[in-house]
Order: sequence, then structure tokens, then C-alpha cells
Amino acid sequence: MTGPVLAPGEERRRGVPAATYRLQVHADFRLQDAAELAGYLADLGVTHAYSSPLLRSAEGSNHGYDTVDHAHIDEARGGQAGFDRFVGALHEHGLGLVLDLVPNHMGVDDPAAAPWWWDVLQHGQDSEHAGAFDIDWEFGGGKVRIPVLGSADDVEKLEVVDGELRYYDNRFPIAPGTEGGTPQEVHARQHYELVDWRRADSDLNYRRFFAINTLAGLRVEDPGVFDATHELVLQLVRAGAVDGLRIDHPDGLADPKGYLDRLAEASDNRWTVVEKILEPGEDLPGSWRTAGTTGYDALAEVDKVLIDPAGEPAFTALDTELAGKEVDYAQLVHDCKREVTDGMLGSEVARLVRVIGELPGIDPAQQTEALAELLASFGVYRSYLPDGREHLDTTVAAVRERRPDLTAALDALHPVLSQAGTEAATRFEQTSGPVMAKGVEDSAYYRWARFVALNEVGADPARFGGTVAGFHAAQQRRQELRPLSMTTLSTHDTKRSEDVRARLAVLAELPSEWAQLVRGWLTRHPLADRSLAHLVWQNLIGAWPLSRERAHAYVEKAAREAGTSTTWTNPVQEFEEQLHALVDAAYDDPTTTAEIEAFVARIAPLGRSNSLAQKLLQLTMPGVPDVYQGTELWDHSLVDPDNRRPVDYTLRRDLLARLDAGEVPDVDETGAAKLLVVSRVLRARRDHPEWFAGYAPVEVTGSGADHVVAFDRSAEDGTGVVVVATRLPAKLAESGWGDTALQLPNGAWRDLLTGERVVSDVAGVAADVLLAKLPVALLVRD
Repeated sequence: MTGPVLAPGEERRRGVPAATYRLQVHADFRLQDAAELAGYLADLGVTHAYSSPLLRSAEGSNHGYDTVDHAHIDEARGGQAGFDRFVGALHEHGLGLVLDLVPNHMGVDDPAAAPWWWDVLQHGQDSEHAGAFDIDWEFGGGKVRIPVLGSADDVEKLEVVDGELRYYDNRFPIAPGTEGGTPQEVHARQHYELVDWRRADSDLNYRRFFAINTLAGLRVEDPGVFDATHELVLQLVRAGAVDGLRIDHPDGLADPKGYLDRLAEASDNRWTVVEKILEPGEDLPGSWRTAGTTGYDALAEVDKVLIDPAGEPAFTALDTELAGKEVDYAQLVHDCKREVTDGMLGSEVARLVRVIGELPGIDPAQQTEALAELLASFGVYRSYLPDGREHLDTTVAAVRERRPDLTAALDALHPVLSQAGTEAATRFEQTSGPVMAKGVEDSAYYRWARFVALNEVGADPARFGGTVAGFHAAQQRRQELRPLSMTTLSTHDTKRSEDVRARLAVLAELPSEWAQLVRGWLTRHPLADRSLAHLVWQNLIGAWPLSRERAHAYVEKAAREAGTSTTWTNPVQEFEEQLHALVDAAYDDPTTTAEIEAFVARIAPLGRSNSLAQKLLQLTMPGVPDVYQGTELWDHSLVDPDNRRPVDYTLRRDLLARLDAGEVPDVDETGAAKLLVVSRVLRARRDHPEWFAGYAPVEVTGSGADHVVAFDRSAEDGTGVVVVATRLPAKLAESGWGDTALQLPNGAWRDLLTGERVVSDVAGVAADVLLAKLPVALLVRD
């Protein structure tokens, strides 16, 4: 196939992006719509658009991670014509494209829409695509088990229609030569078995993405499967239409390193990042051919330095009061992960047991229990043997100490799980990640409401805030190890947007005042699950003002994810009615509404200060910064689908034009100040990459030194920018800057944000002068 005509700037496009802008493309925001934004993105200052997956996906999908056909651009998103128009518009403005790829799984919700899956169901192990899917045929008796029936008795509701087996709106193929007889007799002859959906937790025989039955795992480690699933994308890369790649969920792959090696060779080493969540202190394997991660680790580093550690005792005391006991977060995580191993991912654990087989002298029940304990105790998402062997060894030792009754089983399992490249070791690695994700991100994060600003993907809620010195150390390490890794603050998967977290960070400085408010609301509007109520109130304050509909949708999802008082599979109507009544009280009870609005009015300006600091740090720290769609203005979104709402680009264009005409914005509700920071930093990164070549902390002196994060990105020749951001604004408002000064080299400096000129002398630059207009500054020598 031929790609669009390439405009000037191809060499820069194909290199490392200076910055990216994430777009969620779907049926209501098609590639043709995205093409209309190319000029705005160029004006904003990014060098690359960064798109959600674009290959053909399940009908109605709003995210694209359920690919059903790798050979076509999704028609609902604009098809090949829309893609060509989008890329052509990007090239016209000197921009490139980073594309999101999904190698781990395919969407199989509608078999008729997924040609490979349909063929496997129709022909079984004789299908030319049977090897593409990770299916345990032996366990299923030569059949794929599909959990779709409402009950086992529903097999009586099957029908044969137009040469297909039907169950309500679900369509399934019929193998050649198996027609005839009752629908139940036809069903019995197929290469698949339709079973009660409740059996998914225990009896499935195909690997899934997490516990999502409609996403079937692919064996992309097979070179033929890799080639077939990447053919179109690699054609687009070679044609110059795609310039960089983002790899979804590499932890699901049997061999992430091998995959990245093959991809690098096939893509001519295009800039590639992986959606890998690193635990604090964990690094990517050094042998991986990737620029780095998609940036959750950077998000955690930025959030941490802006949260006041001094607020921890009061928040812990409030949480203990509401929960009725002090929460042991490590134990909570373990217990949540055990719920996952024993519940929704029971099929994966059972398959791991089958792969390992009988261990001499070990009772099968002990073996299963030991594996579940290892998975529930694993400290990182997964190892990549031989990389990460220490995580396995540490986990075995910890479980042995906690569960001496499992010593024999652990001793037998340890050498089996340590053998890199074996099916047993690999499948353990593929299982530990989903156990972590479902147990922590989708359970523990909703159950422990001590301080929800910390409950974010890639963060550790048990680590309450950080220091400026710690931030500098993390950035110096980032500069050394992965200087071209992506950085981010908001994604389509974050639990709360960056500006919600920035506002909530203020609460860590006002813990007593917050506790008093919460106690009053809980007294006035009681909820049996007091910890969940605290989570609700924090999120309402963080996102206020938000529509009643958004608030109701959020709390229902949060409560069901927590699974403590209601669940997705067994909603408790009485509790959910009380929960929704609590939300209504925020809007309808005059006293409560007045308290919310008064408190938000007080903390919102402080939250905006944090937002600007947060954004400036992320955009200027080592790495390739990404801006999630719409977050160049204030964006107080909650977890998906709330964070995928339409973006008003007309408003953003108009505000940017006013800024470019010389308007100096106030830090107000319009968000123009954030747009100023974003556009000026992005343009500097695009036009002067040499300004962002190094990293060194800048010394700050005086009484308010703890309220400043400052660093110098200059190269060795001294050419570059100095970044200055305010932290802990509530306490700063009480004490003032006083004699605080930045110790910069003598001479004149210009702030790229305000245009103001300051002079550094023997006393440095006074913070109150430098930060008089904005709580942040971006300085260059003048």
C-alpha cells in the first residue's frame, strides 16, 4: 500500500518526539475530526499526535483495545480514508503520529466480527488460526469454553438460524458436517462449548486480558502471529504514516523482551514506549529495546513532591476512626489479591497448576494454595526471567516465613518457577500482572480511602508525600537511565485527572479542617460503609462542580469496584440507594451544599497553584511529555468513562490566540494560565531541544525554601532553562516568601511564561519577585 505524501520535516517526525498529545479516537470523534486539530496541535507546540488504537475493533467500542481484525483501520473511526486525511493534515503542519498497539489480546465479544476467532470456533484445532490464541485444548476436551449462558439450563434456548447457532443475539458458527438434529445436538458437536457465565472464574481454557472474558489472549511470541498482527501497522511505519509506537500491556506477553526485539527490527528502531507500571524503586529491564514507559512512574514522582508528608498522621487517624481500626494496607492488598486468585482469575491459576503438573510428595491442594499465596504476595507486577529473579526469591522467602505450613510446596515450586523460558515460569509471570492489577488498582484503591490523591496507577498509597531532594534524585536517575521515556499526568486509565489530584493535594496541608467537615457530613448523611463515604466526599470535592449525573455514575462504579458493600455481579439495591442519596444530599441539602462550595472556593486557588506546578514539572522533567486530550486547560475528571468526555477545542483555540496576542492571564477558573504554561513549555521543547539536555537541582535558600522545586535542564555549556515551581501553597499563604531566594548564576534572566526580566546577584533571585504573577517560572538567560 502507499502512504500519504510526506511533507517537509520527515526526519524530525521519525525521530524522538519533543512532546505528544493523546487523542481518544472513536465513532463520535473520528479520524476526520482529529485531522481538523492538526493546526491547533502545531500551535500548541507538540511534535506528534498520539492516538488510541485504530485497528478494527468491536462494534461500539469507545477505546479500541478490543481489536477484532488487524488488517484494517476501523471504519467507525474513519477507516483508511480518515487515516490518510489525518496523517496528511499532521504532515502538512510538520507533525508526526505515535500509534497505540494492542499485541496481547483480541476482542471476541461478537465472534462474527472477529474472523480469526470465528474460524477457530468453526474448525477447532484444525483452524489455521488455532495457534494464534492461547487455548488449553486438552482441558476443554478439544473445545473452547465460552461463558455466555445465563445458566446451564439455557442450553435449551439455543436455536439454529441461517446456518448459525444462536443464543439470543449471540451468533456462533457451525462446523461443516455437524448440522442436523436439535440445536442442543448441534451444539454438542461443535469445537466450542457454551457454558454458564459463572464458570468463567474457574473453568475457562483460554487466556484472557485480566478477567475480561471477551478479550482472548494472543500468542504473539509465535513469529507467524506477530507478522500477521503487525503487517498493516508496519506497512504504515515504512510508508512514513506512523512514526512512533506505544505498546499496550506488555506484561501479558510470554516474552516481552523477544517481542520488543522483533518489533525494533521490523520498525527500524522507531521510538517505542511500553505501558508498563513500575512499582516504586523498580526499573525496566535494561535489555529491553524501548525508550521507556508511558509515564505512570513520572506521574507518581510529580504527585509525591507536591503532597505534604506532615498531613499523614491526621489522615491516618481519620481513616482509622472511619474504618473502626487502623488499616494495614499491605495486608489489604494481599487479601484483595487473594480474592482475585480465588475468584475472577481462578481459571488462570488452575491452568498454571495444570502446566506445572504433580509435584512429588506435594498435596495438590497445598500446591494450589502455595501458588495463590505467591501470586498474592508478589511485590511487582511480574518478573522477566532471568531479569527480576530477585522478586521471585524475595516472595518465596516472605511466603515461607508467613506460611510455614506451605514450606514443602514452596520448596518444590521455587525451582520450577525460576527456570526462564519454561511454560510454567512464563505462565506464572503472565498471571502475576493481572492479579496485581485487579487486586490493587481495581480493588484496594477503592477500599482504602485514607487519601485518594495517592490511589493512582503507578503510585503507592502507603507512601504519603515526598521531599524535594527525593524528587531531584528520581529525576537524575531518570536522566541517566531512560531520558527518552514518556512522562504523563493524566491518561484514559488514571483514577482521577491531574487537576483533581492537584486540588486534593491541598487537603494534606489542611487535615484537621478536612476531618471536621467529613465528620459533619457523615453525621448528617450516614452511610454504613464509612470508608467508602470518605472516598466519595474526597472525589466530590476534587471534581466540584460536577453534574449530578457524573457524580452518580462515579460513586456507583467506585462502590462496585470496592466490592465491600455491593458488587458488579451482585448489586445490593438497598445500599446503592443509600449511596445515591448521599450524592443527592451534596446537591440538595442546603447546609451541605454551602459547606462544599465554601470549602472548594477556598482550596480551588491553591489547587490551581498545584496544577501549574505539577504541569510545569512534568513538561520539563527528563523524558518526552504527553498531554492528555483537553488537559491543557483545567480538567476535573474522574475515572473512565468520565475522563473520555468531549473536549471543547474551539474554546482552547480562542484562548491560545488571545495568549499569543499578548494577553497575560490570571490564575482563574478559565484555565488560561495552564494553557500558557503548556504552550510555552511545549514550544520551547520543540524549538530548543538543547535547552533540555541536562539536569541539576537549583539551590533555594531562606525561610520558604521548602516551598520551591527548582532545577536546571542546561547542557554542560550552560545553555538551557531553569524550572521553578511552588509547592505546599496553603502553608505558604500563611508564612509568605520572606527571604526565600533562588541561587542562580549572576546575570539577567527572562521568564518565558510572563516575559518578566529578573536579575540574579550575590543574594540570588527573590522568590516573591520571581513568582509575583504566577506560582511557576521558566527562565532562560536574557
